[in-house]
Amino acid sequence: MTVEYSVRIGIDADFVMTINGESVGGANVSDVYNPATRSVIAQVPVATRDDLDRAVEAARTAFLSWSATPLAERQAIVSAIGDRLEEHAEDFMALLTAEQGKPRAMAEWEVLGSVAWFREIAKQSLPEEVLEDSAERRVISRHTPLGVVGAIVPWNFPILLAVWKIAPALVAGDTIIVKPSPFTPLCDLKLVELVQDLLPPGVLSAVSGDDELGKWMTAHEGIAKIAFTGSTDTGKHVMRSAASTLKRITLELGGNDPAIVLGDVDPKKVAPQLFWAAFQNNAQFCNAAKRVYVHDSVYDAVRDELVEYARTIVVGNGADPETQLGPIQNEPQYRKVVEYFDDCTANGYTFAVGGSIDQAAEGWFVPVTVVDNPPENSRLVAEEPFGPILPLLRWTDEADVIARANDTLWGLGATVWGADLQAVERIGKQLEAGTVWLNEVHQYSPHQVFGGHKQSGIGAENSLHGLAEYTNHQTVTLNKVTGAVS
Repeated sequence: MTVEYSVRIGIDADFVMTINGESVGGANVSDVYNPATRSVIAQVPVATRDDLDRAVEAARTAFLSWSATPLAERQAIVSAIGDRLEEHAEDFMALLTAEQGKPRAMAEWEVLGSVAWFREIAKQSLPEEVLEDSAERRVISRHTPLGVVGAIVPWNFPILLAVWKIAPALVAGDTIIVKPSPFTPLCDLKLVELVQDLLPPGVLSAVSGDDELGKWMTAHEGIAKIAFTGSTDTGKHVMRSAASTLKRITLELGGNDPAIVLGDVDPKKVAPQLFWAAFQNNAQFCNAAKRVYVHDSVYDAVRDELVEYARTIVVGNGADPETQLGPIQNEPQYRKVVEYFDDCTANGYTFAVGGSIDQAAEGWFVPVTVVDNPPENSRLVAEEPFGPILPLLRWTDEADVIARANDTLWGLGATVWGADLQAVERIGKQLEAGTVWLNEVHQYSPHQVFGGHKQSGIGAENSLHGLAEYTNHQTVTLNKVTGAVS
């Protein structure tokens, strides 16, 4: 499909909602901030309940024809959306850095990763399963689309985690309404606006707003499914609200991922890997390693190498090419992270590196910080800071460290690091987490299922398992016997 289509992308652009294929403003607007400068860079509309109702009605109408569109056509369109994003990749990288704060390398990883996700999910399908095909009967199991999906997207990976919802929904034959985070709405609004000429009106819409909009979506009778990424506490509210209409839900929630480091590692080699396991995206990452258990025999050496490596990292404005880690994305999260620093200071915990926040800094910046062996019951160990402050903990007994790693209400991810591969696998298989990485971390794929155990979520994203979450299961039986009904 060759189309001439132009949308201004950047902080000087106008930002609008998209409803039924049309650009929609709003009587009320909210400010969007650059977290590196705390300055307002744009304003976006605040959706009304009527805006949402119109988006849902348009999506319900579009569903009738979109769900009947041949799978190959839907797949081609989803792949074309990836192509369109790639054509404007540089603009989206700059806009992502401006609104989210991440440096160029992380922005490139997210934007180009989103392109790859569109293209790979577009290749997926859920074929019919023939359960019986005899002279008398034929029985098949098939997948049918749900209807209208409401996608509620977080602020830490605003493009990629929107794509994780948009791509499978469209391939499955659903229509979808995207609600970006009010802290990072710009890229998502522009992406949806940018691809409208590729889709029938109403198939893909975007509405922007605050928490009230999320509540309206989760309770709306016209929405068949909510796909939500965010905190566990908010996920519980989503689940309660969705229960009123028995909506299907996929919840990708918080984590307190443990990393277990065996005594046979090379401290100098493992330290950089542990650093990025914990601090990638400035630790604003549900899958960040948030508790690192290091065997006592190498604890001091690993700690010292980790500290040495941390001191080489440049924290600053993501627009600066030298920056490796950016700021905390928004003020509420910044205040929460400050609380963990204050708690560590008040309790006299030892900072191996960092520990002092300059709250007068231009942006919401927090230094990379490692806390040296705090108590297991400390807030820092038991909770999810979602910021660059990491507890390093000692262990000696394998059964004990596995029990400590599993002693959490979360179960999203975990890592194990060591030279003895049998020991690494033995420990890894005992960890209660949806993804367990062994001697690597943060490896994702559109064809690799992703989901949490315990209170880290319900359902799955990615792979055919994730695609199936956007469908109903249907069994169809046929009695072939002549004369059965006549």
